[in-house]
Formats: sequence, C-alpha cells, structure tokens
Amino acid sequence: MSPAAHPGPEAALSAAVPDIESLERDLDAVDYLADPGLATAIFLSLRLPQPLLLEGEAGVGKTEAAKALAKALGTTLIRLQCYEGIDAAEALYEWNYPRQLLRIRAAEATGAEFSEAELFGEEFLIPRPLLRALRHPGPLPAVLLIDELDRADDDFEAFLFELLGESSVTIPEIGTVRASRPPAVIVTSNRTRDLHDALKRRCLYHWIDYPSTEREVEIVRRRVPGTALALAAGAAAAVRRLRESDVQKPPGIAETIDWVAALEVLGVERLDPEAAERTLGSVLKYREDQEQISEQGLDWLVGAKDAS
Repeated sequence: MSPAAHPGPEAALSAAVPDIESLERDLDAVDYLADPGLATAIFLSLRLPQPLLLEGEAGVGKTEAAKALAKALGTTLIRLQCYEGIDAAEALYEWNYPRQLLRIRAAEATGAEFSEAELFGEEFLIPRPLLRALRHPGPLPAVLLIDELDRADDDFEAFLFELLGESSVTIPEIGTVRASRPPAVIVTSNRTRDLHDALKRRCLYHWIDYPSTEREVEIVRRRVPGTALALAAGAAAAVRRLRESDVQKPPGIAETIDWVAALEVLGVERLDPEAAERTLGSVLKYREDQEQISEQGLDWLVGAKDAS
C-alpha cells in the first residue's frame, strides 16, 4: 500500500484540524462552545504538538473540553483521574502477578525452564491509561485527559515530566516506550495547589473562566434540549448572582445545567422564589451556602426585587 494510504500523525492531524475555525465548528457540532482563546489553545496543542494545561474553577468545562475534543476528532478518549496517593502502577502499567505465578507453577510441574525476562515480558504487562495512550495505533492520536492533577502529590507530578516533555515513558524491565503518534494531552487543575513550574514549562496554558450569562444560556439550552429561553435565562442570571456572592462553593456550568434539568422535570417554565427554594440543592451543595442565600432572600436570587 502506498505511503499516502497511511499518513503520518502530523498529516493526519493537519487534515482533521486544518485551522482554528474548523476546530470551533467541530466542537460546536458536539455541543461544546469554545471561545476563540480556548479554541486557539487546543489548536496549537494539537499542531505543535504540546500538552495543554487547563485551569479554572470547578465546573467551567475543563474536563468536557477533552471529551468534546475526542468526539470532534472521532478518536479515543483515555482518562486518568488523579487523586491523593495515585502512583505509577495505577497510571502507567502493572504486572499480572497471578498470571506470572501460574507460569512459575506450570514450569515447576513440568520441569520446563524459563527465565526471569520471560516473566516480565509483554504477555504479563497490564497497560494503564498512560501506556495505552502512548501505544494508541491511530490514525489520529488518542486524547489523553490527565484530570485534576492538583489532587495528586508532587512525586506523581514529577513522574509525568518525561511523558509530557517527550511523549515517552521508561519501564525498567522493558525500556523506553516512545509514542509513534503522540497523544493529544489535556491536563486539568482546579488549582487547589500550585503545579510545578517544571510541569508548566512542558505545557501550553489556558485559564477557563465562567462564561458570560448569554453564553451560559446557550450552553444550557444545548445540554437540556427543549428548555424555554426564559427558564434558561433566569437560571443563568441567578447563578451569576450566586457566583458574585460570598458562597464558599460557587456553582459551575455543570450545576446550572443540573438546575435547569431539575426545573424542567418539575414542569417549571420560569424561575421564581418557590421553584428556587424547592430546587436549591441542585445548584448549591453546601448547607451553609443554602442557608446564607435563603437568608439573603430568594426574591433577590431570582431577580424579583430587581423587577419590582
């Protein structure tokens, strides 16, 4: 088969994402509305290629950006959810110890010879998300989402430097595994702690802020089809007030969507104080925040005071 039938990773990506405008359209087609800054950051990340670090408040769409990118490209999403205590065995690979033990016992029973190298070969290797992303066959690279890296510890963050800088990892028993099609890496952080400068140097960076009220209305109506404009606008305006208040956990876009979905289920056509009181748990997840807003007044929350 001719080389043209098997385009390299750069040619495949150039054909799939020829420019920023086409990327914006592709993301829009899977109901992710990216502003020009975010679309540009994703485009550069794909074409350089270079990992993209997305930071922002919880619920602004960082994780959804990676999911939408995989859908838009028609490629595989591989997600590594970070948490306190995560280590290389859970992120990169581990050995199939039960299978190794069976091989040892079988060899002992039959008197067959085997070497230690055989026990640590591909047959016994269990790939985890990072290794799977490096070995993704294509034609387009996998989208590797390293989600909420700020939850992991410093050692794990340092462990990622080789992957982020060189699209490779080192497995002591096997050697260096280098990606033939470097994954499109998106790292997210809610900024519960600062990430190392060494990691940031290996990444492009983009901060995702809360959208404008008008854009949030559009996002909500995409995610909750059939929602009346008045209901979506009322909820988005109320959420904007919550974010500008002193609540300890400002609601993200995800909470706005959940709130509107709950109001839709209840048959609410326009947000009013009674509906807000019944569904406040969809948008505020701390008791103290709910009490504070209730004391401040649900008329204020839904804009009834402004209208009076």
